[in-house]
Amino acid sequence: MQYRRLGRSGCRVSAVSLGTWLTFGGSLHDRQAQQIVRRAFDLGINFFDTADAYEMGAAEEQLAAALEGVPRKDYVLASKVFFPTGDGPNDRGLSRKHIFETVEASLRRLKTDYIELFQCHRFDPETPVDETVRAFDDLIRQGKIHYWGVSAWEAGQIDTAVQIARGLNAAPPITNQPAYSLLNRSIEGEILPACIQHGLGILPFSPLAQGVLTGKYVGGQNPHSSRAADTRRNRFMGPYFTDDAKVRVEKFVALAAERDLKPAELAIAWLLHRHGVSSVIVGASNAGQIEQNARAAELSLPDEFVHQLSELFPRG
Repeated sequence: MQYRRLGRSGCRVSAVSLGTWLTFGGSLHDRQAQQIVRRAFDLGINFFDTADAYEMGAAEEQLAAALEGVPRKDYVLASKVFFPTGDGPNDRGLSRKHIFETVEASLRRLKTDYIELFQCHRFDPETPVDETVRAFDDLIRQGKIHYWGVSAWEAGQIDTAVQIARGLNAAPPITNQPAYSLLNRSIEGEILPACIQHGLGILPFSPLAQGVLTGKYVGGQNPHSSRAADTRRNRFMGPYFTDDAKVRVEKFVALAAERDLKPAELAIAWLLHRHGVSSVIVGASNAGQIEQNARAAELSLPDEFVHQLSELFPRG
């Protein structure tokens, strides 16, 4: 496994990390979750991403159970705050009140005294950014979190947070977690340059475009057990099933086969060759999937091939 700095920090995380969205706390049994986490750890993955909103805290609980017995110093945890976790008017957003209450609840569910990376799951237009920045800085000073980051923020929002942090002599964000893949390169216009400028590491989620880049839907296939067949989990997949996208994915699958690679490995490896990426967050429903995804960290792609893939999936 390859290790990289988490943004501008000195903390080193595995180039491939394990995420818990759509699997932990829901579709996985405890034994399955433990097998996936332990296999990930055996492969050198030391970075695990979750959120309070994933199955209303159940994902954090199942991740904690799967990590039981692993020395705390040997792994890095990331969680998030923003989305509703209750029916009350303060059970959401990035107010100081909700951030402080959420981190305490996440610490309890994760059975730990600290979370390395605590992230704003989305931008909150109803809370002053300086309030949010001060809250995260205070949690760092208290030792309850080590760093903070954002997820799916725009370039201007990131600029504002960094400038406010500097003005307050507070800790700035060190990461941004956006959707990023060959089929979704929208961050490359303004967001990625802003992150690079300010030293924020990119933590791409959905690197396989909701599974489309695995090639399992090529030729009109729609496996019964797949995400596309699940009406609860397929709501973000529409843009990846256009006629143009299908043609490009078919060509991509063929290029992977020519090099004796799995499409998923190649899609993740392409991201790892992009400037500014700290770790690619992958999901897994079984230990075999995490083994395949982890292999991407060891792939060295020629520059001309990386360019060829980029041309196949233009940013638009």
